[in-house]
Amino acid sequence: MRHADGMPETPVVNCVLLWARPGMEAALSAYEDKVLRLVVEHGGRVLERGIILPGSQHGGEPPAEVQLIQMPSEASLDAYINDPRRLAMAAERDAAIARTDILPIQSVPPPGFPAEHEP
Repeated sequence: MRHADGMPETPVVNCVLLWARPGMEAALSAYEDKVLRLVVEHGGRVLERGIILPGSQHGGEPPAEVQLIQMPSEASLDAYINDPRRLAMAAERDAAIARTDILPIQSVPPPGFPAEHEP
C-alpha cells in the first residue's frame, strides 16, 4: 500500500499482552479466536499467538496470552481497531479481559543473518 503522496506505507508490528479476568482464560481465548479473524480482512497477519505456560516466572501475574500482530500500515491498524464487528464484541471482551498491553516493536535480525531489506 502507499500513502496519498505515493510513498510506501510502513508495516506496523505490535506485541499484544492479554491478562484474563479470574477464571476467564477460556473466554479470553474464545474472544480472541473471533476477533483475530478480522486482522486478515484488514491486510494483517498474526505472526505468533501463544499462552504462557504454568509456572512461568514473572515479576507479577503473567499475561494469559501473547500475540505478535503485523499490519501493513497505521491506517490498516486503525481500521481493524475501529471495525464495527470488533466494537460490537466490546461487552464480551470486557467480561473476559482484565488488561491489555500493546507494545510496538521493530524487528531485529538475529546475529549472522542479514536484515530483510538488505540484498
